Amino acid sequence: MQTSNKTTVTVEATVNAPVSKVWEFWGGPAHIMQWCAASEDWHAPRAENDLREGGKFSTHMAAKDGSFSFDFGGEYTEVINNEKIAYTMSDGRQVEVIFTAQGDTTKVVETFDPEDTNPIEMQRDGWQAILDNFKKYAETNK
Repeated sequence: MQTSNKTTVTVEATVNAPVSKVWEFWGGPAHIMQWCAASEDWHAPRAENDLREGGKFSTHMAAKDGSFSFDFGGEYTEVINNEKIAYTMSDGRQVEVIFTAQGDTTKVVETFDPEDTNPIEMQRDGWQAILDNFKKYAETNK
């Protein structure tokens, strides 16, 4: 899935949890496996995460009925604790996630390079659904 598209896509959510908790839930592999899915018929049965500059990550995402699965992975290019994560996906696309503490809430803004295979709206909706699932998980598991 290479990209020649120069458009970036942004999704965001305000999570009703302090930034330290949001950061923990975003980066912990056991947590990632609980929230990293766009819909109820998908799950993340495996996640590995070395959250540091130069560290690698991989999340195995799969349809619960076993019909399809893939690994989502890459390498971190910048990590500022409780503030920013930037990484390059395994296909070369770039992602930046900004965490902004707002008292007892945290604004999460995720910007990514879309791939050329699927419509941008579909990609935006999918990434937003995963972020919304993260928000729900973080707010439920304070």
